[in-house]
Amino acid sequence: MNKINDMLTKAKVLALSGLMLWGFSSTASAAVDGKAVFDRSCSVCHSITPPPKSAPPILPISARYHQRYSSRAEGIKQMADFIKAPSKEKVLADQQAITRFGLMPAIPLSAEELAAVSAWVWDQYSGGQWGPGKGQGRGTGQGGCYQQ
Repeated sequence: MNKINDMLTKAKVLALSGLMLWGFSSTASAAVDGKAVFDRSCSVCHSITPPPKSAPPILPISARYHQRYSSRAEGIKQMADFIKAPSKEKVLADQQAITRFGLMPAIPLSAEELAAVSAWVWDQYSGGQWGPGKGQGRGTGQGGCYQQ
């Protein structure tokens, strides 16, 4: 009888351990939703399309990263690096945007959140009207919008 109870106890422990491991691994491997990170941490300042709120809209930002980086992976990496630690040396906006909006503060996000929101922003660009000098007609429109 004790052997049966011991076996049942071990079986319960194994079953619970398996459920706990399954729950942990599915939670740990769940992808971070870049749009949700944007909505929570970025949309206070950034609109997706013009007109701007208190920072440049996302579509022109995405277009600038596409202009500068031909590789999606490199563009996402550079964008995440900028969000984590913005600096005038890393900014792709023109000086007029920095004068108008200022340099954004560092956003305290995890590495996974930085990658997810950067990928989401990168993926918002689909070509079209957001190339150099294709703003809303409020600036000089010279097309040299990112620093060389």
